[in-house]
Amino acid sequence: MIDWIRKNRQSIARFAGSLLALVLLVVLLKEESGQDIASAIKSISMSYLLAGVVVMLLSRLFVVERWHVLLRSAGLDITFWQTAMITFTGLFSSNFLPTTIGGDVVRLAGVMQLGYDRAICLASMVADRLIGMAGMLVTLPFGLVPVLSAGGAGLQSGFFAPLFQKGLDFSKRTFGTFGIWFKKPLALFASLMSTFGNMFFIFLAVFLLVSGMGRHVSYWLIAGLWSFTYFVTLIPISVNGYGIQELSLTFLLFKFGGLSQSESLAVAVLIRILFIVTSLPGAFFLPSILAAMNKKKIDSQ
Repeated sequence: MIDWIRKNRQSIARFAGSLLALVLLVVLLKEESGQDIASAIKSISMSYLLAGVVVMLLSRLFVVERWHVLLRSAGLDITFWQTAMITFTGLFSSNFLPTTIGGDVVRLAGVMQLGYDRAICLASMVADRLIGMAGMLVTLPFGLVPVLSAGGAGLQSGFFAPLFQKGLDFSKRTFGTFGIWFKKPLALFASLMSTFGNMFFIFLAVFLLVSGMGRHVSYWLIAGLWSFTYFVTLIPISVNGYGIQELSLTFLLFKFGGLSQSESLAVAVLIRILFIVTSLPGAFFLPSILAAMNKKKIDSQ
């Protein structure tokens, strides 16, 4: 038992972090009037909600394109449809199967199922993550300025020490990963543009939900606050950012966006729902990938 705990201490810590964050989220929900939260959600017209779904789906397509560019530029003869199928399956797995199968594991299994080189596939996935982080770094200052101007030393030390370490790790991994793509700057540029497309539509989804409540928050402030939330969820204290994302975004929109706590919480929960809903196409492709993973496991025994 002790050996098992030692081997899985990181996963246990993430589960504990997610559980604690979700408990805090439940406490926050109880403290807020359920009627206030329901009213905040009901104040958003169906047209805004549908627009949010469409906009979030467009952001997912840019995620597909970002990885597709990297795979193609690495010499893999993969179609956009195949990349989309595998990417949406990974997104679905991250949302619905975070306890046993990570989205990246499913993506790797899916692309290897097509017969492509494992090392190149792994490198492309790491590059995909790093380019996503690089894009978020561009809009992070729009969130850092209000946070730094209002936050005390405790807030800064609590958040920025892990973020600084993430930045160091990011720099180290970047030069070790981009060996293939440094020789293909156009592919890197196209992938980065896809990241900006993904970010634009995520920020727009939040902006639409806030606007649907009859409140106005600057698009660029939303961009900065979401980027800040993104980097907070990268700290390995939860599974897939569950709970942490919602708490962070609720706090930031309430503290710096001028929304009420009920409105902020409603937006944070709705954004999570939009991510889940737009990952549902992956459910159609997951069984075949899981079957391939299981077959490979059996064959290796």
